[in-house]
Amino acid sequence: MKVTFIGAGSTVFARTLIGDIVSLPELADRLTIALMDIDEERLVVSERIASALAADVRVEATLDRRAALDGADYVITLVQVGGYRPATVTDFEVPKRFGLRQTIGDTVGIGGIMRGLRTIPVLVDICRDMEDVCPDAVLLQYVNPMAMVCWAVARATTVRSVGLCHSVQGTARDLAADLSIPAQELDYRCAGINHLAFYLELRHRGRDLYPELRAKRDVPDWNRVRYEVLRHFGYFCTESSEHLAEYVPWFIKSARPELIDEFNVPLDEYPRRCEAQIAEWDELRSSPDELPAERSDEYGARIIHALETGEPFAFNGNVMNDGLIDNLPPCCVEVPCIAERTGITPQPVGAMPPQLAALMRTNVNVQELTVEAALSGKREQVYQAAMLDPHTGAELSLSEIHELVDALLEAHGDLVPTLA
Repeated sequence: MKVTFIGAGSTVFARTLIGDIVSLPELADRLTIALMDIDEERLVVSERIASALAADVRVEATLDRRAALDGADYVITLVQVGGYRPATVTDFEVPKRFGLRQTIGDTVGIGGIMRGLRTIPVLVDICRDMEDVCPDAVLLQYVNPMAMVCWAVARATTVRSVGLCHSVQGTARDLAADLSIPAQELDYRCAGINHLAFYLELRHRGRDLYPELRAKRDVPDWNRVRYEVLRHFGYFCTESSEHLAEYVPWFIKSARPELIDEFNVPLDEYPRRCEAQIAEWDELRSSPDELPAERSDEYGARIIHALETGEPFAFNGNVMNDGLIDNLPPCCVEVPCIAERTGITPQPVGAMPPQLAALMRTNVNVQELTVEAALSGKREQVYQAAMLDPHTGAELSLSEIHELVDALLEAHGDLVPTLA
């Protein structure tokens, strides 16, 4: 069995996923791990880390993408097109000149739109290679903006794929801690769109936890936004408070700095995380080779295990809305899925509570127009995506948004597709 990592120079996250895979003996006994990146220095470090984690596994490293993909059974994408510098820095610094602030900027918002424009063509190209050299492989897609990328891949290619995130299981741990319940005893049903999904049911040993959660007043300082949305919309969101604050128009307002303070919104949070991860990569580069393989709660390895062994695994995945959520349009949704030997089967959810579906559609609008712009090359749709974005539209006028888009496209240059 061959598992290929594209963007393997994302060493910190690749280490986690490789550790998960090799910790499962049914996988490690017959495994080749192929690593590919465009950055040779990062690739060398990742190869060394992978070889240390998987001493009895064949590890290959190459700068040649098609060679890495050739014969793969599973492909895991970890790419960040344009990297932290210049691309992510540009996504934050140019909007600041217009008075538009962000926290993470990778899903919707003006930063998410630009990241989508940079990333979609690259992921589609990867899938074109997969169609040629490993047409039966399954793509485990970890790249943001998750919903936009998965939507574009489904529209433009024939590759079997599922988008994977850790917000559902991560937030479930947070909720268990808030409610003083062992995380393994929390039962939930969760659905929506990536980074804007909601726990439709939340139970402990059959007991509905929502009355207790809605009555909670000792809210963690770092989680004020989500609890405020819970109070007004009735359900708890999967994505972190700093993320959620920039998907909606109510929390980040340059003219209302007291709101940012009241809800403890950490502006420019993603650049800080990038700097910390770069520092962690520097430590890995000089770390000893003896590294333990530890199991995380990421889904990727357990999906591969289920597909290979037939032992079912339930998770939340990002797939196209083919009759899964009744009151959302055709788009990429995050729903419960079952992986087993026959494949990955998304589970129908039915209709979401109407207020939640309405909130999600404000983000789906942005996703749809960005995907269309990336695949068709129509510049007008980039403007329209930004104009319809809840946070951007709440801060800037139509003409200011037009100017901001022009400034960002010029700053990104060849990293974004040619737009007419």
